[in-house]
Amino acid sequence: MPAVTTRLQIASIHLDATEDAQEIFETLNARGTPLTAADLVKNFVFQRLGTSPEETERAYDRYWREFETPFWEKEVQTGRITYVRSSLFLGQWLTARTLEDFPAREVFSRFKHHVATSASDVGKLLPGLRAAAGRYRSIIEGSQRKAGELARLELFAYRISVLDSEIARPIVIWLGEPEQEGVPAQVCDELLGILESWFVRRALARVESRGSNRFMVDLLQHLAGQPKDKIAEAARIFLATNQTGVGYWPGDDEVASILTEVEAYRRYPRGRLRMVLEAVEDRKRGYPDGGRLTLGPVERGVATIEHVMPQQWEVHWPADLTPEQKDERDRLVQTIGNLTLVTKALNAKVSNGPWQQKRKHFEQHDDLLLTREVVVSGVDGWDEGRIVARTRSLIDHILAIWPVPPGHVGRRAAVPRQSTSVPAVDVATLVAAGRLPAGVVLRARQGRHGHRTAVVSQDGRIFVDDQPYNSPSTAASAIVPDHAVNGWLFWTIDGTPTTLADIRSDYLESLGSNT
Repeated sequence: MPAVTTRLQIASIHLDATEDAQEIFETLNARGTPLTAADLVKNFVFQRLGTSPEETERAYDRYWREFETPFWEKEVQTGRITYVRSSLFLGQWLTARTLEDFPAREVFSRFKHHVATSASDVGKLLPGLRAAAGRYRSIIEGSQRKAGELARLELFAYRISVLDSEIARPIVIWLGEPEQEGVPAQVCDELLGILESWFVRRALARVESRGSNRFMVDLLQHLAGQPKDKIAEAARIFLATNQTGVGYWPGDDEVASILTEVEAYRRYPRGRLRMVLEAVEDRKRGYPDGGRLTLGPVERGVATIEHVMPQQWEVHWPADLTPEQKDERDRLVQTIGNLTLVTKALNAKVSNGPWQQKRKHFEQHDDLLLTREVVVSGVDGWDEGRIVARTRSLIDHILAIWPVPPGHVGRRAAVPRQSTSVPAVDVATLVAAGRLPAGVVLRARQGRHGHRTAVVSQDGRIFVDDQPYNSPSTAASAIVPDHAVNGWLFWTIDGTPTTLADIRSDYLESLGSNT
């Protein structure tokens, strides 16, 4: 109360008839707390409305109050930047209406320009804006349902959201605008499938995304000039014939080659990897098209990714392998063929236990077809050969779910082989990034060396018995000198099952898909 009575200050500004209240508002705002693009647009619209106070209030209640609800005020992250959802939507809606690309910081100035050049009557603009916002919200909320079948547009929105591809939203908004009324539903679904394939394949190939915003606007401009029943075919040709780095559509051979070699568990963000496995599971169940089973679609964003052969395989999956064979097994363990989905996270004993124990648990407690097939194919054991064979099988499903036109080959040479390897991240990097505290105690994985510990120093070295080592593997070799050991998998954070490899993977995921 004392703050209100002693510190509250109110400024009253009297304007002449010739002065622009909006210009003064923007000037004052620039010197104080920044307002969002939605705040600025709101002030501009209702200042320009030119109606009585009562009519203005009714227009606000009918067309704008919705934008000040929690859904629209929620902060949404796209890439590494966070926006208020209402401001993000306004920029995407403007792109859909103007077919122009512009940075997020220019949303308000572009809105004013749009009003001045093509929509000077803001009273007529508000109903269309509000209708688009309603469709936008319905699609997003529908895509966030965990269980049940989604409409094709909702499924597209879910998968694109997992890929963090907000650049697709203007096309979704554009499809719902009055000018596109009459686009056949089948054509719309076909277009969404084409776009989804383009986005997913580029994410799997980890293609550079710089410039994608501009490319999507180019595509939108192209589609806007096509007959309504031809927009899907136009999009297919536009994407398939583009050979630029920013626009090309990876072909089957390229995607297959990458998925065969890449350590998928380490290289792809968990949510994206889970979404791909969900799509394979749904295809096996007959969704979104095909012979649907009584199971229904898999619950989205719920299942856990599980390694069939555990990352800590040496304990219960011993094998007489050369150092090179061990390195290859360590790599294969992280590939997509060794990954499945489980409806309940396994406890450490089962997850890292012998295969027959793990297989029995899968058989008794999991209803996912992905995991049932592992149970059947691994009746006699689970080894490198079965991982490679399952990788090929999963790749076939992925290429079928997200197809390219017959004969399309992409640009294999555009993606260097090293793009699928893990970036150079050492322990010092993790310490500097705050992912691994200096002084943290590491413990060797459970087994006969489980009592051995080490300590991480500020400079990233690992001390074993007061002796410093420059990498996890050399530190592990001090404890297991008789054969080569992958130190990233050997060391866990004391008191937890988390390995250094897990921490490195989480760090890489935090850097985004284009690191």
